[in-house]
Amino acid sequence: MAENSDIEKYPLHKCIFQGDVKTLSSLIRTYNIAEKDKQGNTPLHLAVMLGRKESVQLLLAHGAPVKVKNLAGWSPLAEAISYGDRQTISSLVRKLKQQAREQMEERRPNLVATLRQMGDFYMELKWDFQSWVPLVSRVLPSDVCKIHKSGASIRMDTTLVDFNDMRWERGDISFIFNGDQKPSKSLTVLDNRAKLFQRVRYEETELEIEDEVDILMSSDIMAAQMSTKGITFSRAQTGWIFREDKREMVGPFHADFYQINGMVLESRKRREHLSEEDLQKNKAIMESLTKGNSQGFANGEPHIRRASLNPPPESNITWEEYIMAPPGACPLLGRNLVYKESSKSFKATVAMSPDFPLTVDMLLNVLEVIAPFKHFSKLRQFVLMKLPPGFPVKIDIPILPTVTTKITFQEFAFRNDIDPQLFQIPSDYFEDPMRFPDL
Repeated sequence: MAENSDIEKYPLHKCIFQGDVKTLSSLIRTYNIAEKDKQGNTPLHLAVMLGRKESVQLLLAHGAPVKVKNLAGWSPLAEAISYGDRQTISSLVRKLKQQAREQMEERRPNLVATLRQMGDFYMELKWDFQSWVPLVSRVLPSDVCKIHKSGASIRMDTTLVDFNDMRWERGDISFIFNGDQKPSKSLTVLDNRAKLFQRVRYEETELEIEDEVDILMSSDIMAAQMSTKGITFSRAQTGWIFREDKREMVGPFHADFYQINGMVLESRKRREHLSEEDLQKNKAIMESLTKGNSQGFANGEPHIRRASLNPPPESNITWEEYIMAPPGACPLLGRNLVYKESSKSFKATVAMSPDFPLTVDMLLNVLEVIAPFKHFSKLRQFVLMKLPPGFPVKIDIPILPTVTTKITFQEFAFRNDIDPQLFQIPSDYFEDPMRFPDL
């Protein structure tokens, strides 16, 4: 049980619980706006869950963090989708994107300085996507990504543009990061077949924000993460009778192979905000996507914005009852949860080489630049794990519940003859700001 002192311990939370905006406004600069209570809820969590719209706007105006999870693993945005107020969801989406941009800008000077200190190089990564679902495995691609680095600039050439819901887009794409340019011009994607280029924008249009809100309000609230708590590494073995540690050459690099044990994908979803009609529509959309039909969203109907839901019943929980509840036993403050969770264990392997000239820290800096491509962000998450000694020259990891990928660093060389023209937009390319709508 909580002690009575807990009742006065979280003044911002208490103001929000009691709907006291005036006191909240006077205290908001004095106390930590990101503080979590015993349930892991920040003041913003509580304001969203209780439908305190004025408090939500006040907290956001003072920079309350949006990308933060409570003990149950849910963010304020997840709770806002459950509550169903469209304006609140829109405000949180905008602030989430603004805070992500600001964090990237804070890291940028260090990132550029680190790239400059690194030697210039050429590197090749080979991707092979595989699935245990027979029909899916037939359509999965492979790709060789070529990466050039010179000074504070990186260029990546790839034929795999993107993937969404088992649809894979092919092309001849170059991704250029130029650390010498101002942020609005530092990230560019070239479509070499169409001779088009697109600057990767830092800010979405109003239309894109509202489209995203529609999708969030119409879909399951999802939380999926690769649990690394129980991960252990063991040496992979080879041989039938006389077993020995597996060692092989990966390209020109000697490598020790390890099994990764205890890798679990934990998926949780909520759908208390969805009607039966929503569920039927979502099922139809997913079926059309799995058949490769990307036109399933519109169905010929004019698009109508999702309206706010009727709010859930007013909570009759008192502040004392809430704050005295044991951690992990948070009283229900919003809708009754419609909740499902699942976990799937994955087998993964990694080959670590002491010979590879790049360090893991250097690789993380390169991956931070090219993370807008979804498969690279998954690779970055993996490399952040505490790996055995060496460099991961070959990795076999899950990137989706049904898809694993094998990544091989098959070539690497420090070079001082990299052509500076590689990092320029060719003069005969035209700008198309919507060539890659997801970027």
